[in-house]
Amino acid sequence: MELVVRPAPALWLFLPPRRRRTQITVPYDGSASLGHVVQSLGIPLTEVGPPSVDGAAAGASRPLHQGAVVGLDPPPRPQPLPHGARFLLDVHLGTLARRLRVLGVDTSYDNDADDPDLVARAGREQRVLLTQDRGLLMRRALWAGAYVRGHGATAQLADVLDRFAPPLRPRTRCAACNGELVDVPKEQVVDLLEPGTRRRYERFARCRSCGRVYWHGAHGRRLDALVADAVRAVGAAGGGP
Repeated sequence: MELVVRPAPALWLFLPPRRRRTQITVPYDGSASLGHVVQSLGIPLTEVGPPSVDGAAAGASRPLHQGAVVGLDPPPRPQPLPHGARFLLDVHLGTLARRLRVLGVDTSYDNDADDPDLVARAGREQRVLLTQDRGLLMRRALWAGAYVRGHGATAQLADVLDRFAPPLRPRTRCAACNGELVDVPKEQVVDLLEPGTRRRYERFARCRSCGRVYWHGAHGRRLDALVADAVRAVGAAGGGP
């Protein structure tokens, strides 16, 4: 028995080169579900929008028949988040995690977490797991996840903003620990500042969780540009500020 699968070009990166075509024929054992067939091709279900069978919408558990034509497209963008903009990033996406935090997006990250820990935490805290490990996205216990496209944090951030259009609250989260930032009088943190910082700056914020102190310093212009680009990207994707 065989099936005809028509993967959208946006899904080709998950397929081996010989299968990167608009239509492929795959063997079918007569019992596997649609979801199993999709993942057997190397495509995580997190990366597929509502599939179709013979031109009609179908769920991942649907049984198939000889010669069925399966249509696969990526999820529509922006993609709704199941419980708000709450993310968990795997150990290879540390720079992306820091940039999302600068933008005020609730982003959990631990560079020591292994795969079972990530899957368990995503479910426990109801966070969307962001990763470039497709095998991790195929774990049955995973609550919600997404493959991050792009090489380097700039391209990866653009992909996440385009896919989810999360609400942005720039400079409200600690880039180091994801804690909440609050404005503090200079006199409360003056003993923690270098002499040059004491002379040049008057406005400060501090993390409620780790105590780290922030000010609009030497990296301010670069961060301003990051925020401005992100706000434009989310607005273009249909999200809010």
